[in-house]
Amino acid sequence: MASLMEKPVGRWSLQFRLRPRMERQTIALGAMTAAQAHWFQERVEALVDAIRADSPPDPSTAKWVAGLSDDLHAKLARAGLVISRVEPNQAAIPTLGPFIDRYIKEREGDTGDGTRVNYGQAKRYLIEEFGATRPIDRITAGDADNFRRHLVAELKLSDNTARRVCGRAKQFFRAAIRHKLIGENPFADMKCSIVENRERDRFITRQEAQAVLDACPDAQWRLLFALSRYGGLRCPSEHLVLRWGDVDWERSRVTIQSPKTKHQGKASRVIPLFPELRQYLEEVWEQAEPGSTYVITRYRDRNSNLRTQLCRILRNAGMKPWEKLFQNLRATRATELVSEGWPEYKVCEWLGHTEAVAKKHYWQVTDEDYQRAAGLPVARPALQTALQFSDAAPCNAMHNDFPPQDASRDNSSACINLHSPAHYCTGDHVTPTGFEPVLPA
Repeated sequence: MASLMEKPVGRWSLQFRLRPRMERQTIALGAMTAAQAHWFQERVEALVDAIRADSPPDPSTAKWVAGLSDDLHAKLARAGLVISRVEPNQAAIPTLGPFIDRYIKEREGDTGDGTRVNYGQAKRYLIEEFGATRPIDRITAGDADNFRRHLVAELKLSDNTARRVCGRAKQFFRAAIRHKLIGENPFADMKCSIVENRERDRFITRQEAQAVLDACPDAQWRLLFALSRYGGLRCPSEHLVLRWGDVDWERSRVTIQSPKTKHQGKASRVIPLFPELRQYLEEVWEQAEPGSTYVITRYRDRNSNLRTQLCRILRNAGMKPWEKLFQNLRATRATELVSEGWPEYKVCEWLGHTEAVAKKHYWQVTDEDYQRAAGLPVARPALQTALQFSDAAPCNAMHNDFPPQDASRDNSSACINLHSPAHYCTGDHVTPTGFEPVLPA
């Protein structure tokens, strides 16, 4: 709250804090009536509230500010409540291109490469629409609405992509308000949150995945695909930072560095070295140059468009590229692990997302689910083709690679050697009468 103080001869002054814990500032109002002083106090409080809420002032307050004398307006400007009128407006207000460049540069320390690429994409769309030399205070809410329609109607961007671009534009202009360069964010009222769209979901079966793997040109591309389909990694950010030092062969674990979640305090996570993934990782390891640091070495250049290359591989495999190429691979793995019986919290820990995100964007209902629910036989591909167990592998070791059964039961005496489906480990067998006791005749 602002404090109003009356001085001798009908002169007034006003004290206020622009933000909590900041020093109080004083504005000398000069000679005016008590009613005028109290009205001034209410308007200043409205300006302070708007600044604290990071929003433009209400229309009546904005109109009041516009009608102030230059002297009073200058006092408000020196206190940080409004933008100064004294300096020429065009010299004080930056143009769109340099302003966005400065914003991106200031955020270099707390954003990843992917975020900066997205910022650059949003900048390109804004410059194409408004021009790099347009002052940022000359872009109105109506201009923002036209920009959104241009993205969807003329550039044919999906609704969610347009939302992302406008969300970044809103972020740019919010920074301009915080620096007191403009008084209103033209994107303020625009809804930019991503909406759920499951029509683009696609479950990539193991048969389809194998066809793609067979069409890959080399071991590194096979691993890139397997890391997405069977490791559930985000592509390309998590693939390209994977190092050989992150692979714990002895404990069958892989540490995944995650640039996307690093700023959230989750810089890495650990996933199992899934059996389906191991053979492709071993293949690249055998071909790696001595002293190699990174696992993926051939496709690290920024000009390597993995999406375009994967589309080419899919066509070579006789398949039509699906939407959300890499995200659907990750979503397929998330769905598959849950369907195989792993608890949801473990799957989320391995893949690095929350259950809420998984439910909204990843988990899918598959054709196999419908068949199983209808009581129809389900022809699942043999998992053994992806596993490389030794014939001498102990039964309990094989069990460690699958979803745990009832912990109270000892499964070690009745497990199947997956390398030879007809071979069973020896142990106690079920008697012809089964487990139930024989009732007396």
